[in-house]
Amino acid sequence: MFKPAEQSRSLREYVAWDRTTRWFHWINVVCVIGLAAIGTFILNADAFGVSGDGKVLLKTVHVYVGYVFAANLAWRLAWAFFGGARARWKSLLPFRRGYVSDLRDYGRGLHAGDAPRYLGHNPIGRLMIAALLLLLLTQAVTGLVLAGTDLYKPPFGGIIAEWVTSGDAEKLSNLSPGSKEFVDQAAYDEMRSFRKPIVTTHEYVFFLLLVAVVLHVVGVVITEVRERSGLISAMITGRKVFAEPPSDSAGRETDHSARKVTQIERQTGGSNV
Repeated sequence: MFKPAEQSRSLREYVAWDRTTRWFHWINVVCVIGLAAIGTFILNADAFGVSGDGKVLLKTVHVYVGYVFAANLAWRLAWAFFGGARARWKSLLPFRRGYVSDLRDYGRGLHAGDAPRYLGHNPIGRLMIAALLLLLLTQAVTGLVLAGTDLYKPPFGGIIAEWVTSGDAEKLSNLSPGSKEFVDQAAYDEMRSFRKPIVTTHEYVFFLLLVAVVLHVVGVVITEVRERSGLISAMITGRKVFAEPPSDSAGRETDHSARKVTQIERQTGGSNV
């Protein structure tokens, strides 16, 4: 929380996140929740009494939600090359020059109860973002492969289908998910051996991602309570508020993006971008 001296200063509002970043975030939230819910049903299909056809249906819905998830993630990764200042890789990942020093200063500030404020991700937040992106990317890649092995869906479904039918045109035309009737058994067994480490990775990373998401949410809430900078609402409005210029805001940027925030605006959330 702000100290009394800080509360007496006029707050200024700064542009933090652009629209693309905010859209990615909320589309990703919806997709991850949907995929986690459906994935839980798939993992426990027998316990829930789901039939073979029902399991295929669940996997099909899972795949289509996964396509949205993967496309959204791909767009975010691309946006990191040409988006706004805080959308780019140098502001996302903990690898730029001076990061270790920033992390050390932030840790000392936390211990002293006065950590530096950041317009973008703070040094600890960058570690979490790097972990989340790695986990999300792993899920996207393994999920696309499994869409091919389990349902013969793009982008790898055509290759997998030819593999399990040994290229037999008749078998290929009659092949259907969930059925072994038109497969070449030896080729199918080879495919399942190829699939095993991929599905194992997909399942374990799923649980790691759930843990990372919980840690991320807890970290965001704690930081918001400590700083009261509008960290949570910034993913809706695109703006944060500070009594002093944040550590990662250049002077020129501050002049153009900051404006005074009245007490009424502070209480009602301010204006949107």
